[in-house]
Amino acid sequence: MRFPEPILKKLKVKGIIQPTPIQVQGFPVILSGRDMIGIAFTGSGKTLVFVFPLIMIALQEEVMMPIAPGERPFGLIICPSRELARQTYEVVEQFLEPMREAGYPELRSLLCIGGVDMKSQLDVVKKGVHIVVATPGRLKDMLAKKKMSLDNCRYLTLDEADRLVDLGFEDDIREVFDHFKVQRQTLLFSATMPTKIQKFAKSTLVKPVTVNVGRAGAAILDVIQEVEYVKQEAKIVYLLECLQKTSPPVLIFCENKVDVDDIHEYLLLKGVQAVAVHGGKDQEEREYAISSFKSGKKDVLVATDVASKGLEEQEGVEKTGIATTFINKNQSETTLLDLKHLLQEAKQRIPPVLAELNDPMVDVETMANASGVKGCAYCGGLGHRIRDCPKLEHQKSMQIASSRRDYFGSRGYRGEI
Repeated sequence: MRFPEPILKKLKVKGIIQPTPIQVQGFPVILSGRDMIGIAFTGSGKTLVFVFPLIMIALQEEVMMPIAPGERPFGLIICPSRELARQTYEVVEQFLEPMREAGYPELRSLLCIGGVDMKSQLDVVKKGVHIVVATPGRLKDMLAKKKMSLDNCRYLTLDEADRLVDLGFEDDIREVFDHFKVQRQTLLFSATMPTKIQKFAKSTLVKPVTVNVGRAGAAILDVIQEVEYVKQEAKIVYLLECLQKTSPPVLIFCENKVDVDDIHEYLLLKGVQAVAVHGGKDQEEREYAISSFKSGKKDVLVATDVASKGLEEQEGVEKTGIATTFINKNQSETTLLDLKHLLQEAKQRIPPVLAELNDPMVDVETMANASGVKGCAYCGGLGHRIRDCPKLEHQKSMQIASSRRDYFGSRGYRGEI
């Protein structure tokens, strides 16, 4: 694949001596110039799959014709969260730095995210930038203000595409597409591949090659899944018991910001070295929390799903661990059935509270064989079919609310035909 010597040496230093399955299949596809859909779980090494070819493209362009001040990127990577964007940017820089030191032409990268002063980002753009790693909001803002252009950009990666669509960034990304002036190679990486992502991929990619490592959305077999029935009022006390029998580092995921703050405060009062991350905190707080947790200075990170991506280990080493899920009557039966089927698929212990559930999906294999779709075609859940999908119902209600606002004029008449 003709990767430069500094890249190979850096891989050796990091202990990466052979490629992972997604890398074995992904590199040849991307380096041949094809569009690709990569379905792989967190920690599969997919970041390097799209970073290395991008570095090669940028290097090739720079050798043929050095970039001029103010020229904009050859490649763009879009991530759903600031945390994931920062981690991806750090991976890019990890391999660009040794190349600079070895005397290769300087390749400049830019982290384009919200919560950071735009002026510092524009200073990098003015020098000429080869690679941009961005979140949709700040990228759209810079393109709209003509602070950045994608006239020369011919390589686009959408990382965690399922999260991008779930978070409502689909329209923003389509707006970004309008700024491309040359034919582009598009890569889409996703942990799950429900119908909504398939439709999105079909409308944005050209005859893509699909590289699939494991079933999309499956539970990772290296992680022991424990499910505990805990009453709502007892959760926070039982959490402390779990921490006492689990060695750090520990990640605690909560449904909303209020829960994160409550649990973080409780743990601090109990003397636990904990930090917290959610969308309501400023960028400096979020970066401090993530970096102190990853470096081992803090034992526990309490977070909403903004931190569900962007905390991967990049060492290429298989890690094992324990994931404990608290459930109770507050969860819908659909959610509990999805959880039950995920545990069955991963050959994990099924707790009595889930085993007793009346399961309408007993004939799931027969239905899957007949339709070619396992579980829900819309969201990928294993414990229900599309007719019972809560995400689809939520999407419909959002569309109805939006159309009502348009009809009754709160947004005003837009003159659309």
